[in-house]
Amino acid sequence: MVKRSIDLVLVLLALPILLPLGVVVSLLVRHNLGSPILFRQIRPGVNGKPFEMVKFRTMRDAMDINGKPLPDEERLTRFGQLLRATSLDELPEIWNVLKGDMSLVGPRPLLMEYLPLYNDEQARRHQVRPGVTGWAQVNGRNAISWEEKFKLDIWYVDHQSLWLDVKILLLTFLKVFKRDGISQEGQATMEKFRGSAQ
Repeated sequence: MVKRSIDLVLVLLALPILLPLGVVVSLLVRHNLGSPILFRQIRPGVNGKPFEMVKFRTMRDAMDINGKPLPDEERLTRFGQLLRATSLDELPEIWNVLKGDMSLVGPRPLLMEYLPLYNDEQARRHQVRPGVTGWAQVNGRNAISWEEKFKLDIWYVDHQSLWLDVKILLLTFLKVFKRDGISQEGQATMEKFRGSAQ
């Protein structure tokens, strides 16, 4: 409850800055990518419970001749890359924090299709609320392997504290400023998780 209260206080204090910034980014997304402005997707929250996560859209709605979406790297625009590099695409997730679906800090919410692929240890990442940023994000983000990412997530679950959250938030600003670990080599973001051999 303390963590939840701190999330709410920090978000409410930041709203005078975040709201105008969100309006500007919304107009830029509308101009560069058209409608819809927001990308909505069902993601697993605490204990794997589904919720709708919202972000600013960063990709074109481009399809192949069979009506299937083109690969991410072909749909991700330069403008979208800039949004991701600065993490401005994550701004709408503040709504998820206010609703209680997410926390400011925690393991990033991944895809629903990954749930049956986790081993018992990896599945422990869902013991806490997913976060806008997290321990894995400030220790490699998308440039590290899935196994490394999950180990960092579980470490956070076992060691979470107010001071660790403060440290992660500060490190996040540094990472965004340096634009570090935005994508895996050869990928628009990161290759899909297909399960661990362990």
